Amino acid sequence: MTIRLMLVDDHEVVRSGIRMLLEDEADVEIVGEFGTAREALDALTELRPDVVLLDIGLPDMSGIDAAKEAKRLRPETAIVALTIHEDEEYFFRMLEAGASGYVPKRAAPEELLTAIRVAAEGEVYLYPSMAKLLVSDYLQQDENSRDEQALNGLTVREQEVLAHLADGARNIDIAETLGISPKTVARHRENIMRKLNLHSRTDLVKYAIRKGIIQA
Repeated sequence: MTIRLMLVDDHEVVRSGIRMLLEDEADVEIVGEFGTAREALDALTELRPDVVLLDIGLPDMSGIDAAKEAKRLRPETAIVALTIHEDEEYFFRMLEAGASGYVPKRAAPEELLTAIRVAAEGEVYLYPSMAKLLVSDYLQQDENSRDEQALNGLTVREQEVLAHLADGARNIDIAETLGISPKTVARHRENIMRKLNLHSRTDLVKYAIRKGIIQA
């Protein structure tokens, strides 16, 4: 499968660097690149990207608002935030807006490629060191408000799978870690979503953070 990618960043040098990074990647095709959110949103339904690599700091609209509008126009398109901001405020607001990935501009090229591919598969990618810091801060702030109830009837195995899912692992990686088949992981995932009344990988991440399942 070729991943149809849209680039949205107001700095030409950034877009040029990403083009150079991706030119030898056979599984990624850049179908459009734009310097403003409005230009990108106007072209979204026509270009039908699988993934939008979206700068948070755009001149005409915040990346958060742009992500919300993109998900409204084309829910099947995944959003990966590319940003200089590495604080929890932007991180959680982008998750709430529907982003499937969050990568700082200082990240290694391999991390950006991984984020694009993971998002295209319908999964969530969190830049590892930043995610741990953000989760730690969130848990410290939210410690007094988190309820102590059991995890809504999840089995021990389902809690293990939930922790790995929320940490950004793919089904195949979880299967290898836990010594079970990918199909079993998928079945556990369905059960988790049903029991917790969650509807997306992003919902799983936010639930795991609030419950303290992800440890910094």
